[in-house]
Amino acid sequence: MDLSTADLWTLLAAALVLLMTPALGLFYGGMTRSTGVINMMLMSFSAAALSAVVWVLWGYSLVAGQPAIAGFIGNPLSEFALENTDPADLLAAGFAGTFAMIAVAIISGAIADRTRFSAWLIFVPVWVSLVYAPVAFWVWGGGLLSADGAIGSIFGEAIDYAGGAVVHTNAGIAALVLALKLGQRHNFHDRPQPHNTPLVMLGAALLWFGWFGFNAGAATTVEEAGLIWVNTLAAPATAVLGWVVIERVRGSRPTSTGVASGLVAGLVAITPACANVSPGMALVLGFVAGAASSWAVNLKWKLGYDDSLDVVGVHVVAGLIGTVALGFIALPSEESAGGLFYGGGFQLLVSQLVMCAVVIIFSAVATWVIATVINKIVPWRISAEQEQAGIDSHEHDEEGYQLQR
Repeated sequence: MDLSTADLWTLLAAALVLLMTPALGLFYGGMTRSTGVINMMLMSFSAAALSAVVWVLWGYSLVAGQPAIAGFIGNPLSEFALENTDPADLLAAGFAGTFAMIAVAIISGAIADRTRFSAWLIFVPVWVSLVYAPVAFWVWGGGLLSADGAIGSIFGEAIDYAGGAVVHTNAGIAALVLALKLGQRHNFHDRPQPHNTPLVMLGAALLWFGWFGFNAGAATTVEEAGLIWVNTLAAPATAVLGWVVIERVRGSRPTSTGVASGLVAGLVAITPACANVSPGMALVLGFVAGAASSWAVNLKWKLGYDDSLDVVGVHVVAGLIGTVALGFIALPSEESAGGLFYGGGFQLLVSQLVMCAVVIIFSAVATWVIATVINKIVPWRISAEQEQAGIDSHEHDEEGYQLQR
Protein backbone atom coordinates (compact mmCIF):
# COMPACT_ATOMS: atom_id res chain seq x y z
CA MET A 1 0.00 0.00 0.00
CA ASP A 2 1.37 3.39 -1.02
CA LEU A 3 -0.29 6.22 0.86
CA SER A 4 1.00 9.76 0.64
CA THR A 5 1.02 12.13 3.58
CA ALA A 6 -1.92 13.97 2.00
CA ASP A 7 -3.89 10.72 1.74
CA LEU A 8 -3.25 9.88 5.36
CA TRP A 9 -4.35 13.34 6.45
CA THR A 10 -7.58 13.04 4.44
CA LEU A 11 -8.27 9.67 6.09
CA LEU A 12 -7.76 11.18 9.53
CA ALA A 13 -9.72 14.36 8.75
CA ALA A 14 -12.68 12.37 7.41
CA ALA A 15 -12.73 10.29 10.60
CA LEU A 16 -12.64 13.47 12.71
CA VAL A 17 -15.57 14.99 10.83
CA LEU A 18 -17.51 11.72 11.05
CA LEU A 19 -17.13 11.91 14.84
CA MET A 20 -18.82 15.31 14.82
CA THR A 21 -22.30 14.01 14.02
CA PRO A 22 -22.61 11.66 17.03
CA ALA A 23 -20.89 14.42 19.06
CA LEU A 24 -23.68 16.73 17.97
CA GLY A 25 -26.13 14.10 19.19
CA LEU A 26 -24.53 14.28 22.65
CA PHE A 27 -24.55 18.08 22.57
CA TYR A 28 -28.19 18.26 21.53
CA GLY A 29 -29.21 15.33 23.72
CA GLY A 30 -27.97 17.05 26.85
CA MET A 31 -29.71 20.29 25.93
CA THR A 32 -33.17 18.81 25.51
CA ARG A 33 -35.60 17.37 28.10
CA SER A 34 -34.70 14.12 29.82
CA THR A 35 -37.72 12.55 28.12
CA GLY A 36 -36.34 13.48 24.67
CA VAL A 37 -32.66 12.60 24.90
CA ILE A 38 -33.03 9.29 23.00
CA ASN A 39 -34.99 10.91 20.19
CA MET A 40 -32.51 13.76 19.90
CA MET A 41 -29.50 11.49 19.69
CA LEU A 42 -31.21 9.17 17.23
CA MET A 43 -31.95 12.12 14.95
CA SER A 44 -28.20 12.72 14.65
CA PHE A 45 -27.32 9.06 14.20
CA SER A 46 -30.06 8.54 11.62
CA ALA A 47 -28.93 11.67 9.78
CA ALA A 48 -25.46 10.17 9.50
CA ALA A 49 -26.71 6.79 8.33
CA LEU A 50 -29.19 8.08 5.75
CA SER A 51 -26.82 10.75 4.44
CA ALA A 52 -24.12 8.11 3.95
CA VAL A 53 -26.48 5.99 1.84
CA VAL A 54 -27.57 9.00 -0.22
CA TRP A 55 -23.99 10.15 -0.67
CA VAL A 56 -22.78 6.83 -2.00
CA LEU A 57 -25.75 6.29 -4.32
CA TRP A 58 -26.26 9.74 -5.86
CA GLY A 59 -25.21 12.53 -3.47
CA TYR A 60 -21.59 12.68 -4.54
CA SER A 61 -22.69 12.68 -8.18
CA LEU A 62 -24.95 15.67 -7.51
CA VAL A 63 -22.05 17.66 -6.07
CA ALA A 64 -19.06 16.46 -8.07
CA GLY A 65 -20.48 14.67 -11.11
CA GLN A 66 -20.97 15.91 -14.65
CA PRO A 67 -23.46 18.83 -14.72
CA ALA A 68 -26.99 17.69 -15.51
CA ILE A 69 -28.36 21.24 -15.56
CA ALA A 70 -25.57 23.64 -16.38
CA GLY A 71 -24.45 25.44 -13.25
CA PHE A 72 -27.28 24.11 -11.07
CA ILE A 73 -26.64 20.47 -10.19
CA GLY A 74 -24.57 17.45 -11.12
CA ASN A 75 -25.93 14.40 -12.91
CA PRO A 76 -27.08 11.96 -10.16
CA LEU A 77 -26.26 8.99 -12.41
CA SER A 78 -22.81 10.11 -13.53
CA GLU A 79 -21.10 8.36 -10.62
CA PHE A 80 -24.03 6.38 -9.25
CA ALA A 81 -23.02 4.22 -6.26
CA LEU A 82 -19.46 5.47 -6.92
CA GLU A 83 -19.09 2.73 -9.52
CA ASN A 84 -17.45 5.04 -12.06
CA THR A 85 -15.49 7.08 -9.56
CA ASP A 86 -11.73 7.07 -9.95
CA PRO A 87 -10.36 5.05 -6.99
CA ALA A 88 -7.96 7.91 -6.34
CA ASP A 89 -10.99 10.16 -5.69
CA LEU A 90 -12.79 7.88 -3.24
CA LEU A 91 -11.05 9.39 -0.23
CA ALA A 92 -12.16 12.88 -1.24
CA ALA A 93 -15.68 11.57 -1.89
CA GLY A 94 -15.86 10.04 1.58
CA PHE A 95 -14.52 13.18 3.23
CA ALA A 96 -17.10 15.33 1.42
CA GLY A 97 -19.89 13.00 2.50
CA THR A 98 -19.23 13.68 6.19
CA PHE A 99 -20.12 17.34 5.57
CA ALA A 100 -23.55 16.37 4.27
CA MET A 101 -24.09 14.29 7.42
CA ILE A 102 -23.35 17.07 9.88
CA ALA A 103 -25.23 19.68 7.84
CA VAL A 104 -28.59 17.93 7.98
CA ALA A 105 -28.04 16.77 11.58
CA ILE A 106 -27.65 20.42 12.67
CA ILE A 107 -31.25 21.09 11.65
CA SER A 108 -32.67 18.64 14.18
CA GLY A 109 -31.84 20.90 17.12
CA ALA A 110 -34.54 23.37 16.14
CA ILE A 111 -37.38 20.83 16.29
CA ALA A 112 -36.60 18.92 19.47
CA ASP A 113 -39.28 17.22 21.61
CA ARG A 114 -42.10 17.39 19.07
CA THR A 115 -41.11 15.80 15.76
CA ARG A 116 -42.27 12.44 14.45
CA PHE A 117 -39.23 10.30 13.79
CA SER A 118 -40.78 8.94 10.59
CA ALA A 119 -41.14 12.47 9.18
CA TRP A 120 -37.49 13.14 10.02
CA LEU A 121 -36.42 9.94 8.25
CA ILE A 122 -38.13 11.15 5.08
CA PHE A 123 -36.77 14.67 5.41
CA VAL A 124 -33.07 13.74 5.73
CA PRO A 125 -32.46 12.11 2.32
CA VAL A 126 -34.72 14.58 0.53
CA TRP A 127 -33.05 17.66 2.04
CA VAL A 128 -29.53 16.35 1.43
CA SER A 129 -30.42 15.65 -2.21
CA LEU A 130 -32.46 18.74 -3.05
CA VAL A 131 -31.01 21.46 -0.81
CA TYR A 132 -27.56 20.59 0.49
CA ALA A 133 -26.23 19.05 -2.72
CA PRO A 134 -27.19 21.95 -5.03
CA VAL A 135 -25.67 24.55 -2.69
CA ALA A 136 -22.47 22.51 -2.33
CA PHE A 137 -22.33 22.18 -6.12
CA TRP A 138 -22.78 25.93 -6.60
CA VAL A 139 -19.95 26.83 -4.23
CA TRP A 140 -17.52 23.90 -4.41
CA GLY A 141 -18.44 21.98 -7.56
CA GLY A 142 -18.09 24.66 -10.22
CA GLY A 143 -21.74 25.71 -10.23
CA LEU A 144 -23.62 29.02 -10.09
CA LEU A 145 -21.48 30.73 -7.46
CA SER A 146 -18.09 29.64 -8.78
CA ALA A 147 -15.83 31.89 -10.83
CA ASP A 148 -17.30 30.59 -14.10
CA GLY A 149 -20.87 30.25 -12.83
CA ALA A 150 -23.79 32.41 -13.87
CA ILE A 151 -23.76 34.35 -10.58
CA GLY A 152 -20.09 34.14 -9.70
CA SER A 153 -18.99 35.46 -13.08
CA ILE A 154 -21.04 38.62 -12.47
CA PHE A 155 -20.43 39.34 -8.79
CA GLY A 156 -17.13 37.52 -8.30
CA GLU A 157 -16.33 34.21 -6.65
CA ALA A 158 -16.99 34.11 -2.92
CA ILE A 159 -14.87 32.35 -0.30
CA ASP A 160 -16.36 29.55 1.78
CA TYR A 161 -13.42 27.36 2.65
CA ALA A 162 -15.13 24.80 4.89
CA GLY A 163 -18.82 25.57 4.83
CA GLY A 164 -20.00 28.75 6.55
CA ALA A 165 -22.66 29.17 3.87
CA VAL A 166 -22.89 25.66 2.45
CA VAL A 167 -23.23 23.92 5.83
CA HIS A 168 -24.11 26.34 8.63
CA THR A 169 -26.18 29.10 7.04
CA ASN A 170 -27.89 26.58 4.79
CA ALA A 171 -28.78 24.25 7.68
CA GLY A 172 -29.62 27.11 10.04
CA ILE A 173 -32.15 28.65 7.66
CA ALA A 174 -33.69 25.22 7.09
CA ALA A 175 -33.93 24.84 10.87
CA LEU A 176 -35.75 28.17 11.16
CA VAL A 177 -38.24 27.13 8.48
CA LEU A 178 -39.00 23.85 10.26
CA ALA A 179 -39.28 25.57 13.64
CA LEU A 180 -41.86 27.95 12.19
CA LYS A 181 -43.61 25.11 10.41
CA LEU A 182 -43.94 22.94 13.50
CA GLY A 183 -44.76 25.70 15.95
CA GLN A 184 -43.97 25.99 19.65
CA ARG A 185 -43.52 23.20 22.16
CA HIS A 186 -46.23 22.98 24.80
CA ASN A 187 -43.81 24.30 27.46
CA PHE A 188 -42.03 26.88 25.28
CA HIS A 189 -42.89 29.83 27.52
CA ASP A 190 -41.47 28.01 30.54
CA ARG A 191 -38.05 28.34 28.90
CA PRO A 192 -37.03 24.71 29.40
CA GLN A 193 -33.42 24.21 30.46
CA PRO A 194 -30.87 21.53 29.46
CA HIS A 195 -31.39 18.36 31.48
CA ASN A 196 -27.75 17.16 31.41
CA THR A 197 -25.07 19.82 31.17
CA PRO A 198 -22.11 17.38 31.43
CA LEU A 199 -23.45 15.72 28.27
CA VAL A 200 -23.60 19.13 26.59
CA MET A 201 -19.99 19.87 27.56
CA LEU A 202 -18.79 16.47 26.37
CA GLY A 203 -20.53 16.95 23.03
CA ALA A 204 -19.02 20.43 22.66
CA ALA A 205 -15.54 19.12 23.44
CA LEU A 206 -15.84 16.38 20.82
CA LEU A 207 -17.16 18.88 18.29
CA TRP A 208 -14.12 21.11 18.84
CA PHE A 209 -11.86 18.09 18.43
CA GLY A 210 -13.55 17.00 15.21
CA TRP A 211 -13.64 20.54 13.84
CA PHE A 212 -9.89 20.49 13.24
CA GLY A 213 -10.58 17.87 10.57
CA PHE A 214 -13.64 19.78 9.37
CA ASN A 215 -11.64 22.95 8.72
CA ALA A 216 -8.19 21.64 7.88
CA GLY A 217 -9.11 18.52 5.95
CA ALA A 218 -8.79 20.24 2.59
CA ALA A 219 -5.44 21.89 3.35
CA THR A 220 -2.87 21.32 0.63
CA THR A 221 0.29 22.64 2.29
CA VAL A 222 1.73 22.54 5.78
CA GLU A 223 1.59 26.34 5.91
CA GLU A 224 -2.12 26.35 5.11
CA ALA A 225 -2.81 23.55 7.58
CA GLY A 226 -0.92 25.40 10.30
CA LEU A 227 -2.89 28.61 9.76
CA ILE A 228 -6.19 26.72 9.81
CA TRP A 229 -5.25 24.80 12.96
CA VAL A 230 -4.32 27.93 14.89
CA ASN A 231 -7.42 29.80 13.71
CA THR A 232 -9.63 26.87 14.72
CA LEU A 233 -8.03 27.07 18.15
CA ALA A 234 -8.26 30.85 18.47
CA ALA A 235 -11.75 31.78 17.31
CA PRO A 236 -13.77 29.49 19.60
CA ALA A 237 -11.62 30.51 22.55
CA THR A 238 -12.53 34.18 22.23
CA ALA A 239 -16.11 33.31 21.26
CA VAL A 240 -16.54 31.79 24.72
CA LEU A 241 -15.39 35.10 26.19
CA GLY A 242 -17.76 37.05 23.96
CA TRP A 243 -20.70 34.87 24.98
CA VAL A 244 -19.90 35.21 28.69
CA VAL A 245 -19.53 38.99 28.41
CA ILE A 246 -23.07 39.28 27.02
CA GLU A 247 -24.37 36.99 29.77
CA ARG A 248 -22.80 39.30 32.34
CA VAL A 249 -24.17 42.42 30.61
CA ARG A 250 -27.63 40.87 30.92
CA GLY A 251 -27.02 40.30 34.60
CA SER A 252 -26.64 36.54 34.34
CA ARG A 253 -23.84 34.42 35.71
CA PRO A 254 -21.60 32.49 33.29
CA THR A 255 -23.14 29.11 32.49
CA SER A 256 -21.71 25.86 31.20
CA THR A 257 -24.29 25.77 28.43
CA GLY A 258 -23.31 29.30 27.46
CA VAL A 259 -19.64 28.34 27.34
CA ALA A 260 -20.43 25.31 25.18
CA SER A 261 -22.68 27.32 22.86
CA GLY A 262 -20.12 30.11 22.59
CA LEU A 263 -17.48 27.56 21.67
CA VAL A 264 -19.67 26.25 18.84
CA ALA A 265 -20.46 29.78 17.67
CA GLY A 266 -16.75 30.51 17.33
CA LEU A 267 -16.18 27.29 15.42
CA VAL A 268 -19.04 28.12 13.06
CA ALA A 269 -17.71 31.63 12.44
CA ILE A 270 -14.18 30.54 11.64
CA THR A 271 -15.34 27.73 9.32
CA PRO A 272 -15.63 29.81 6.12
CA ALA A 273 -12.63 31.97 7.00
CA CYS A 274 -10.21 29.47 8.51
CA ALA A 275 -7.68 29.55 5.64
CA ASN A 276 -8.03 33.22 4.75
CA VAL A 277 -7.61 35.28 7.93
CA SER A 278 -4.71 35.91 10.28
CA PRO A 279 -4.72 34.42 13.80
CA GLY A 280 -5.16 37.89 15.25
CA MET A 281 -8.26 38.49 13.15
CA ALA A 282 -9.51 35.03 14.09
CA LEU A 283 -9.44 36.13 17.73
CA VAL A 284 -11.51 39.22 16.89
CA LEU A 285 -13.90 37.26 14.67
CA GLY A 286 -14.51 34.69 17.40
CA PHE A 287 -15.26 37.30 20.05
CA VAL A 288 -17.73 39.13 17.81
CA ALA A 289 -19.46 35.90 16.79
CA GLY A 290 -19.73 34.68 20.37
CA ALA A 291 -21.18 37.97 21.59
CA ALA A 292 -23.60 38.26 18.65
CA SER A 293 -24.84 34.69 19.02
CA SER A 294 -25.29 35.13 22.77
CA TRP A 295 -27.48 38.13 22.06
CA ALA A 296 -29.33 36.46 19.16
CA VAL A 297 -30.43 33.30 20.97
CA ASN A 298 -32.81 35.38 23.10
CA LEU A 299 -34.67 36.68 20.07
CA LYS A 300 -36.79 33.54 19.97
CA TRP A 301 -38.44 34.51 23.26
CA LYS A 302 -39.29 37.96 21.90
CA LEU A 303 -40.33 36.86 18.41
CA GLY A 304 -42.03 33.62 19.45
CA TYR A 305 -40.36 31.07 17.19
CA ASP A 306 -39.39 27.87 18.99
CA ASP A 307 -35.85 27.15 17.87
CA SER A 308 -35.50 24.55 20.59
CA LEU A 309 -31.71 24.31 20.87
CA ASP A 310 -30.66 27.68 19.37
CA VAL A 311 -29.66 26.50 15.91
CA VAL A 312 -30.63 29.84 14.36
CA GLY A 313 -28.91 31.98 16.98
CA VAL A 314 -25.67 30.03 16.67
CA HIS A 315 -25.40 28.61 13.16
CA VAL A 316 -27.16 31.31 11.12
CA VAL A 317 -25.77 34.28 13.04
CA ALA A 318 -22.20 33.03 13.46
CA GLY A 319 -22.19 31.50 9.98
CA LEU A 320 -23.19 34.80 8.38
CA ILE A 321 -20.74 36.78 10.49
CA GLY A 322 -17.84 34.54 9.52
CA THR A 323 -18.80 34.51 5.86
CA VAL A 324 -19.45 38.24 5.47
CA ALA A 325 -16.43 39.20 7.61
CA LEU A 326 -14.17 37.85 4.88
CA GLY A 327 -15.16 40.87 2.82
CA PHE A 328 -13.31 42.95 5.41
CA ILE A 329 -10.55 40.78 6.88
CA ALA A 330 -9.57 38.23 4.21
CA LEU A 331 -5.84 38.13 3.57
CA PRO A 332 -4.68 38.90 0.01
CA SER A 333 -3.87 35.77 -1.98
CA GLU A 334 -3.29 34.59 -5.53
CA GLU A 335 -7.03 34.06 -5.92
CA SER A 336 -8.25 37.20 -4.14
CA ALA A 337 -7.15 40.78 -3.58
CA GLY A 338 -8.28 40.40 0.00
CA GLY A 339 -10.82 42.26 2.11
CA LEU A 340 -11.42 45.94 2.61
CA PHE A 341 -9.03 46.18 5.56
CA TYR A 342 -6.20 44.94 3.33
CA GLY A 343 -6.94 47.26 0.43
CA GLY A 344 -8.90 44.74 -1.58
CA GLY A 345 -11.85 47.01 -2.27
CA PHE A 346 -15.52 46.06 -2.18
CA GLN A 347 -15.39 43.18 -4.67
CA LEU A 348 -15.02 40.37 -2.16
CA LEU A 349 -17.58 41.87 0.22
CA VAL A 350 -20.14 41.99 -2.60
CA SER A 351 -19.36 38.36 -3.51
CA GLN A 352 -19.79 37.22 0.08
CA LEU A 353 -23.10 39.07 0.48
CA VAL A 354 -24.47 37.69 -2.78
CA MET A 355 -23.54 34.13 -1.82
CA CYS A 356 -25.24 34.49 1.54
CA ALA A 357 -28.39 35.94 -0.03
CA VAL A 358 -28.62 33.17 -2.62
CA VAL A 359 -28.15 30.43 -0.02
CA ILE A 360 -30.68 31.97 2.40
CA ILE A 361 -33.40 32.38 -0.23
CA PHE A 362 -32.90 28.97 -1.81
CA SER A 363 -32.69 27.09 1.50
CA ALA A 364 -35.77 28.82 2.91
CA VAL A 365 -37.97 28.24 -0.14
CA ALA A 366 -36.79 24.69 -0.88
CA THR A 367 -37.05 23.60 2.77
CA TRP A 368 -40.53 25.04 3.09
CA VAL A 369 -41.69 23.13 0.01
CA ILE A 370 -40.12 19.88 1.23
CA ALA A 371 -41.59 20.28 4.73
CA THR A 372 -45.04 21.04 3.33
CA VAL A 373 -45.06 17.97 1.10
CA ILE A 374 -43.82 15.69 3.89
CA ASN A 375 -46.51 16.99 6.21
CA LYS A 376 -49.12 15.70 3.77
CA ILE A 377 -47.53 12.26 3.91
CA VAL A 378 -46.63 12.07 7.60
CA PRO A 379 -47.68 14.85 10.01
CA TRP A 380 -44.59 16.43 11.52
CA ARG A 381 -45.97 16.96 15.03
CA ILE A 382 -46.75 14.41 17.68
CA SER A 383 -49.83 15.24 19.76
CA ALA A 384 -49.69 17.60 22.74
CA GLU A 385 -50.42 14.69 25.09
CA GLN A 386 -47.60 12.61 23.59
CA GLU A 387 -45.22 15.55 23.84
CA GLN A 388 -46.03 16.10 27.50
CA ALA A 389 -45.58 12.42 28.28
CA GLY A 390 -42.23 12.43 26.49
CA ILE A 391 -41.26 11.81 22.89
CA ASP A 392 -38.82 9.01 23.76
CA SER A 393 -41.51 6.70 25.11
CA HIS A 394 -43.91 7.49 22.29
CA GLU A 395 -41.56 7.35 19.30
CA HIS A 396 -39.02 4.78 20.49
CA ASP A 397 -40.52 2.96 23.47
CA GLU A 398 -37.35 3.76 25.40
CA GLU A 399 -36.21 5.98 28.23
CA GLY A 400 -32.88 7.69 28.47
CA TYR A 401 -32.60 7.06 32.19
CA GLN A 402 -34.01 4.11 34.11
CA LEU A 403 -33.37 4.66 37.80
CA GLN A 404 -33.35 1.61 40.01
CA ARG A 405 -35.97 1.69 42.75
